[in-house]
Amino acid sequence: MQKIRCSWCLNSFEEYITYHDTEWGVPVHNDQKHFEFLILEGAQAGLSWATVLKKREGYRHAFAGFNPAQVARFTSEKIAELLQFEGIIRNKLKVKASVTNAQKFLEVQQEYGSFDAYIWSFVQGKPIINQWKTLHQVPATSAESDALSKDLKQRGFKFVGSTIMYAHMQACGLVNDHTTDCFRYKQVQKLT
Repeated sequence: MQKIRCSWCLNSFEEYITYHDTEWGVPVHNDQKHFEFLILEGAQAGLSWATVLKKREGYRHAFAGFNPAQVARFTSEKIAELLQFEGIIRNKLKVKASVTNAQKFLEVQQEYGSFDAYIWSFVQGKPIINQWKTLHQVPATSAESDALSKDLKQRGFKFVGSTIMYAHMQACGLVNDHTTDCFRYKQVQKLT
């Protein structure tokens, strides 16, 4: 019997389906993984997730394995070098924002002990389990992503609008937005 999946990942390439089946919506409690998704979700702004996913390994290489302490020290020369690297989306504002965000990420870690503790506080430490029957019901933002976005912007983060942060919350399991007919819906719910 064929597995039922969220409709957004159908008719796509294998890595996209694997991402849906193994990562999307799984609760993340690892700061480096949160930083990875901050970079990738910011890079996605105005583009498709498929475009970013295809360049994920390029980003891993270019951004020091998503190590925020190393990225925070990137110089203007390093940024210029990255803008020549075809393995990433070569948008100057997005690349510069990644360095700024790494610096701000370290500040949040210092204040809260971890970025994980900070971000999960916006959902009271446990995932929001939604019950969407169709993709059309899934919102682009929420009150929680609005609050998170506002707070991150006040802290000086870039490319952290509410839609981007809602996508981050979905990817990192702060919300379970698998549709209820998807085989991952109940699997992800058990991981909370």
